[in-house]
Amino acid sequence: MSMRLAIVDRKCVGMRLDLFLTRHFSGARQGERWSRSGIQRLIAEGQVTLNGRKTKPSVRLKPNDLVEIERLPPRESALAPEPHPLDILYEDEDCIVVNKAAGMVVHPAAGKRSGTLVNALLHHCPRLEGIGGERRPGIVHRLDKDTSGVMVVAKHEQAFHHIALQFKERRVRKEYLALVWGLVDGPQGVIGRPIGRHRSDRKRMSSLYPLPRSREAVTEWQVEDSFKVGTAQDRYSWVTLLRLKPYSGRTHQIRVHLADEGYPVLGDRIYGRKRRGLGRNVVGLPGLTDFPRQALHAERLGFVHPRSGVALDFYAPLPLDMQRLLDILRERQSNSKWKKVGKGG
Repeated sequence: MSMRLAIVDRKCVGMRLDLFLTRHFSGARQGERWSRSGIQRLIAEGQVTLNGRKTKPSVRLKPNDLVEIERLPPRESALAPEPHPLDILYEDEDCIVVNKAAGMVVHPAAGKRSGTLVNALLHHCPRLEGIGGERRPGIVHRLDKDTSGVMVVAKHEQAFHHIALQFKERRVRKEYLALVWGLVDGPQGVIGRPIGRHRSDRKRMSSLYPLPRSREAVTEWQVEDSFKVGTAQDRYSWVTLLRLKPYSGRTHQIRVHLADEGYPVLGDRIYGRKRRGLGRNVVGLPGLTDFPRQALHAERLGFVHPRSGVALDFYAPLPLDMQRLLDILRERQSNSKWKKVGKGG
């Protein structure tokens, strides 16, 4: 994450903030360019402040205004279309809905310029280039690299802003499935804690120890099933299948909320690695303690079509790795003396 400061001089007085930043940072280094739409998105996300306060892209600058940027927008650069396979659930002239595979990065970043979903999308639909910022053409939202499931991609600028507004106003239906460590207490509930950068580890997010600039985050959960996997009598001798509905879209939101509640997602190397006792007493369940990724899947996505206004709902079945593990857990439970007590264990 970068921090840039700019003090507006007299020659920039009266200029729009988004135009000022586009010109300022495009001229910072020879040959580098940042898109105006990328700047506008950062301002809307609260990543840019004017004299210490959040603002709007259209605000006119005054002498000696202080502009602070928490991180730079994506630099415009040529992206190579690549013929990677796509699991397309739906496509028309306005949008594409895909079932993203686990292990696929959504968009290029430092150290990862190829093999991404964006590279594959540009090969499938070259006209996506430039929509919503060149480094993330058409990408309205994203999933973590090792999270599988449903994503929508806009095919033109109007569709991009229409669907992005639905996400911003929380009118999009999102449902996830996750296998988590622990016997979850109760059949359902809501986690409502703001999330921000961890105060001592800036590479992680936290709802318990965030920096002051945390943002509201709400996740609803419901127990689908519980499985006894260990020989001890503690809660981490169980694994629970949860259905989750995030009502906000913070970075790593579901993983952070669950880990901070004491139920880290199975296979999560970032938010579950320091939890003591995970899998310590598990026997006879290969692939459980060394599951190769976080066992999190975006199963459903619903939104209103940007042209027709029709409500659409899309479903992606569990990927093979999660389904196989779930089948093993269910088979073991059916043959075991351990039975869950009620819906929540």
